[in-house]
Amino acid sequence: MATYAIGDVQGCFAELHALLAKLGFREQDELWFVGDLVNRGPQSLEVLRFVRSLGARAVVVLGNHDLHLVTQHEGFEHPRKDDSFHDVLAAPDRRELVDWLRTRPMMHAQHGYAMIHAGLVPQWSVAKALDLAREVERALAAPGYREFLANMYGSRPEQWNDALAGWDRLRAIVNAMTRLRFCTREGRMDFRAKGNEAPPGYRPWFELRAPDEVPIICGHWSALGRKLTPQLAALDSGCVWGGELTAMRLEDRSLYSVACRAGRSSGEDS
Repeated sequence: MATYAIGDVQGCFAELHALLAKLGFREQDELWFVGDLVNRGPQSLEVLRFVRSLGARAVVVLGNHDLHLVTQHEGFEHPRKDDSFHDVLAAPDRRELVDWLRTRPMMHAQHGYAMIHAGLVPQWSVAKALDLAREVERALAAPGYREFLANMYGSRPEQWNDALAGWDRLRAIVNAMTRLRFCTREGRMDFRAKGNEAPPGYRPWFELRAPDEVPIICGHWSALGRKLTPQLAALDSGCVWGGELTAMRLEDRSLYSVACRAGRSSGEDS
């Protein structure tokens, strides 16, 4: 049995299929997806149906584009001109697919790794972050989840504080785990900068992690590209922007990738 972590798929089903063939993916293997299964690429519906069909063989954490699909399906967000998950919204099984997506975890830890979509603020150990992730997961799975979705968006509060409560607390957790790139040592988050240059006073979130923490697997930051250190495996290699779709085998950190099959313009995810 092998476990493979896969970077942001974003509707690139043909590349995902090619990557699994390259891995020699077997029935006993497990796939970890870093979030953003959907949007910007051409086949979000096929990706969702396929990953859901894997059942327990697939572990998916929620990304910002996944939550964007959920909130748009529920009527809390307007379409954007570059959205490409209309196939999901028009599908006869859209309710089942979106409900399945909505109830995926925010964070996962196993096999000596922790996986999130974007980042963690310095004040969160992996154990604490897992507890905070469960708070959001309970809100997303609760009968009144629509009230949470209606209050989930916005970039405030910008700084984590253990005393945060209510929607502010849940929103800060979601923003860190699905949107973060740069922050300060005090836990103030920047959501505007998307390239590789940190705003004054900020640093990439992973540079502020304790060196003895569990290694983190993440995606979200296509401008950063693949980045492997003893404490980090950043796997968003920008497939949807004409780059590659990347997988890492957890057992030995071997990397595998396939090139984007369609000519897409370069850019940076949001």
